[in-house]
Formats: sequence, C-alpha cells, structure tokens
Amino acid sequence: MEPNFHDKEYILTNKFEYRFGDPKRGDVIVFKSPQNPEIDYIKRIIGLPGEKLKLVNNHYYINGVELQEPYIAPELYTYNGAYLKEGVEIVIPDDYYFVSGDNRPRSSDSREWGPIPRSSIIGRSQLRYWPFNRFGLIDRIKYPSVD
Repeated sequence: MEPNFHDKEYILTNKFEYRFGDPKRGDVIVFKSPQNPEIDYIKRIIGLPGEKLKLVNNHYYINGVELQEPYIAPELYTYNGAYLKEGVEIVIPDDYYFVSGDNRPRSSDSREWGPIPRSSIIGRSQLRYWPFNRFGLIDRIKYPSVD
C-alpha cells in the first residue's frame, strides 16, 4: 500500500464498525487473502456491491464516472489483471467489494482475483500507532465524482 502504508507499521483495525453498517468506498480494510485465508491483506475499497466497474487508460470508472484518486502518484500506472481486463466492464456481485492497493504496479488485488466477499473482511484500518512519527487516524477517502 506504499506510499501511504509501509512494512513494519502497526495499525489498529476496527472489527466492530461493519457489524452496524456497510463498508464504504475509500475505506482501508484488512481482510483474509482469497488465495490463502491464513494471510491478511490491507487494501482500499474501490467498488461497492452492484456497481459497474471498468479500467480504462490507467483509471477506474464506477458506473461510467472516472474515480479520482488523489492518494496515488499520477505517474503510477494501474495495469489490468487476470480478472479485470482493460476496457471490460464488470458488475460487482451483491455482498462483494472490489479492492485495490495504492502501489498498483506491485499490488496483488481484485484486478487479479476479483472482488472479495464481505465475509472475508476483518475490519477497517482506523489508527496507525507505530512508528510514532506517523501516528494518526486513517481517514476514509471521499470521492465526490462518484459518491
């Protein structure tokens, strides 16, 4: 999730929030890996259940509207993957979420293995507490163009 999250950082995960409400676009979540449930991943929610999503020229589109992502560097290229092909629209199934890492060239995410089921979500990353110089809340990103 570089440049926003780094190895050896400690993050407090809120495991209760989604018992009372649904995950939101822009949430940074921890979830069980689709390939190996013994491994936890951290990614950002890009697409919500029932939405149409596609990748065109380095940009995600949600229901035909470009998703503005200010947290990634403009020079980072978002490649397609084994699941999400360039220019091919998918519909995210009910109770599934499309997640993407912030370090797109090196991220294993929904582009490779498809949307993740809600049941695999452990919780929302809420607070970074180590290293202390990066201590702070992890805010939900707002996407005015699509929300």
